[in-house]
Amino acid sequence: MSGFLPMLFVEDVEATSRWYQELFGLTSGHGGPEFEMLMRGDTIAMQLHLADAEEHGTRVHPGAPTGSGVLLSFETADVEAVHRRAVEMGAAIETEPAWNELASHTEFVVLDPNGYALCVHTPFDPTR
Repeated sequence: MSGFLPMLFVEDVEATSRWYQELFGLTSGHGGPEFEMLMRGDTIAMQLHLADAEEHGTRVHPGAPTGSGVLLSFETADVEAVHRRAVEMGAAIETEPAWNELASHTEFVVLDPNGYALCVHTPFDPTR
């Protein structure tokens, strides 16, 4: 296995794509109203798929909010810069940047437009 590649089921693929591009500096690798590949350079970082498209058979339970029960982890060297962008974008910030002793990194949590929780954090630092 070479890695995991998340696919999020979202209500508006294009708006969600713009949100992730603005927050993390990702670029569009596909684009369109039903499917998107968000890129970091030449590498696919994540995929977005229209929630009610039938070809993948979403696992969203009827009545449950999109994003329920999911926490995505995004590692960055500059948590403060991503936090500033999130504030400027008016994103729903759940926690402010702080050192997490158990995880040995600085982190904050923000919600994307679909309710997915994102833990944005620095790389693991076992020396602290």
